[in-house]
Amino acid sequence: MPDITLTNVAKNYAGHGSAAVEDLSLTIADGEFMCLLGPSGCGKTTTLRMIAGLEHLSGGEIAIGGRVVDSVSAAAFVPPEQRRLGLVFQSYALWPHMTVERNIDFGLRLRKLPEAERRTKVNDVMEKLRIRDYAARYPAQLSGGQQQRVALARMLAVNPDILLLDEPLSNLDAALRLEMRAELRRLHEEFRTTIVFVTHDQWEAMTLATTIAVMNGGRLQQVGAPDDIYSRPVNQFVAEFIGNPPINMIALDGIPVVDGLATRLGSKLELADAVSVGIRPEEIVLSASDNAVPLGQLRLESIMPTGGSWIIELSLGAERLFHATHSRPIAKPGDMVACFARPEGLHRFDAAQRRIEKNEIRAAGAAQPAGVSRPALLPA
Repeated sequence: MPDITLTNVAKNYAGHGSAAVEDLSLTIADGEFMCLLGPSGCGKTTTLRMIAGLEHLSGGEIAIGGRVVDSVSAAAFVPPEQRRLGLVFQSYALWPHMTVERNIDFGLRLRKLPEAERRTKVNDVMEKLRIRDYAARYPAQLSGGQQQRVALARMLAVNPDILLLDEPLSNLDAALRLEMRAELRRLHEEFRTTIVFVTHDQWEAMTLATTIAVMNGGRLQQVGAPDDIYSRPVNQFVAEFIGNPPINMIALDGIPVVDGLATRLGSKLELADAVSVGIRPEEIVLSASDNAVPLGQLRLESIMPTGGSWIIELSLGAERLFHATHSRPIAKPGDMVACFARPEGLHRFDAAQRRIEKNEIRAAGAAQPAGVSRPALLPA
């Protein structure tokens, strides 16, 4: 399977003031499950369509397996049908007058494969996707999840080098989405196909991808493994976009209780140029420990059970904080509770909304170590 390399890729549409995609450089490795994640309008679907060859670049270059398939400077363009890609849209686009078996067989017929070889490939992919029992049915006789499997089977039958998925699960209900996430993970492990998956759903990205590329406003914000994206967000946008409930962002001025937090934290660590602190809901605790940073007495506003866990709304002056826990709450709405934060769960951001790494924050009174500097961060 080939690598995909995007170099300084840009896309502009006539009549639009800003670029849909701007200066995007990204490498998708052989066999990787890459998720392009971001809010609506961030450029992720446009990026997928440029990889597929459905959109021409306004600038930059795309190479697949070392072969340039689109380049503005070299005036090169390889049409979609010659890129050995499989594309599954949000709409399944199945032929309604064909059975499941004929739908899956369609691409193989276009390639004029012998009938015996076609039958072997179709039966094999139907078995792997567990839709063999539906071979004689028509799309209208299938559930949404079954139709999704047929659309995937049709692509996998022609054995594409790369599989491009454009929000394929967004039309499914919650139970089917969970089932199909597990199915996609299993398919990736079995086929080892390079997959590029577009979604705005952070949980799909976190549970499916081996690597996530977070985009916003047409620009790449951060690339990394799901755990790294969550635990070390490169800027405030990534920190706030990833996580449900979202991260608690606290400004370090203007709120008396938080001023106290800044003082207490500053007694252990120098805050450098931090102007705000983010605390994940699960990093707030309601019991003291040796290293816990006290946030103060907060009022418990509401308790929201989610089935197996609880989200607790707390008030911090005019601000609201959210605490997530798997332990059944003892306190009741209206109670004052002592709140603490785990130091390792504190994310500090400067005035440009960039995350300040721990090695940039020195112990109070200590000299800055030689050679320590801010790592290169992507713009917010």
